[in-house]
Amino acid sequence: MLTKKQRDLLEFIQTRLQSDGVPPSFDEMKEALDLRSKSGIHRLITALEERGFIRRLAHRARAIEIVKLPDAMAEKQNGRSAPSGFEPRVIDGDRPDSPPPARALPVQVIEATELPVMGRIAAGVPIEAISHASHSVTVPSSMLSGRGEHYALEVRGDSMIEAGINDGDVVVIRETSTADNGDIVVALVEDQEATLKRFMRRGNTIALEAANPAYETRVYADHMVKVQGRLVGLIRTY
Repeated sequence: MLTKKQRDLLEFIQTRLQSDGVPPSFDEMKEALDLRSKSGIHRLITALEERGFIRRLAHRARAIEIVKLPDAMAEKQNGRSAPSGFEPRVIDGDRPDSPPPARALPVQVIEATELPVMGRIAAGVPIEAISHASHSVTVPSSMLSGRGEHYALEVRGDSMIEAGINDGDVVVIRETSTADNGDIVVALVEDQEATLKRFMRRGNTIALEAANPAYETRVYADHMVKVQGRLVGLIRTY
């Protein structure tokens, strides 16, 4: 037997799947059920999964499949008490004695990829070079360019805040050793320090520009700077 909150969440997921073809986000679930945090949604999702009502697809973002429905909700789906916005199907002939078994509803799968998080990158004063993965993060495959290897970095500092990159964000980087003027890159300075800055070549020098007037532009001889990758995406957690 489901609790009221579990039942409300299952019905909300079902309604969104029927109307949009994709399940709602955890933030949308939290607002719909008037919960204070997403941890409550995680517990409800886990409870529904343990009871066999839903299934989460591994390595897929926002991929939830409804496996079955409680009897009362199955009856609603078959037109006995249709919820608002639901259009029942008309079936010729006598009504069956019992509702047909619930079928798994189709779900649109959003392709996702796990990337290694190679540590922290300074959006401010350069920090020590980064070379070891600390954990991984799942990102939409559409965020990746399809060329070369990709990795992620946690941002520390606020020197790129006017470019929309905040302290605590995770940036997605495509590995490359070249960059065009204006690109936001991971730059390795003197083979020791890594920083996230806007790349500008000026003759035989390279300027690493901040996007915050509180930080000065740093200019180096071109042989002192190596481009390690170019920014292709950003992930922010609220």
